[in-house]
Amino acid sequence: MPSEILSIQPTELKFPFELKKQVSCSIQLFNTTIYYVAFKVRTTSPKKYSVRPNIGVVPPQSICIVTVTMQAQREAPLDMQCKDKFLVQSVIAPTGATSKDISQDMFNLEDGKEVFESKLRVVYVSPPRPPSPVHESPDEGISPRSSSVVDYGHHTFFGYESAPKDTSELKAKLAEAWALIAILTDEKKAAICKAQQLQQEIASMTMKTAGKTAMEWSKSASGFSFLFVFIVGILGLLAGYLLHL
Repeated sequence: MPSEILSIQPTELKFPFELKKQVSCSIQLFNTTIYYVAFKVRTTSPKKYSVRPNIGVVPPQSICIVTVTMQAQREAPLDMQCKDKFLVQSVIAPTGATSKDISQDMFNLEDGKEVFESKLRVVYVSPPRPPSPVHESPDEGISPRSSSVVDYGHHTFFGYESAPKDTSELKAKLAEAWALIAILTDEKKAAICKAQQLQQEIASMTMKTAGKTAMEWSKSASGFSFLFVFIVGILGLLAGYLLHL
């Protein structure tokens, strides 16, 4: 027989104590055996706490969640100390048993019956602090949540007067922002491609212009050489004629 048949977490029930406010916490019962396990939860202050479910059956290798609710209190305890305790009793139950099969006799310590017991104590903790309020800027006199409009080219970004009221509104606004970023990114890529095309066209035109200029210079140079030879020939004929006179 195992030393325990239910693994119980947590071992302390921590309640964020607030006057005139009902608070709850959970107990996790994990059946570590191959048997059906019946359990019962008791407390030293039954009028102060509500336990659901307070009895039940946990199948093999399964988990049962028990919710403990503390009723609203009108007075705070001295030094926030609490002496309340809980007791979780568990026994091996018949295979296929349900909550309807549980009886008080199953948890009586008699006739050599083995009943497992775990004690849980109650601890009061301070409630979470609310977020600090947002103050207006003393220099500008404008709240950080005031609206603003920023114009980037033909895209306009609008600020908001206050933060979104819920997560769904925040997700919607975040999706709009990502969509706008995607549009700007596509436009940037298109502008880069267009600039590259212009550079290629300019380079092609430069090469064509340089080739045309070289051809014209070559034709001019060849024409100049022919004219020079022709003039030299004429001068030679005139010199020969004058020498024969």
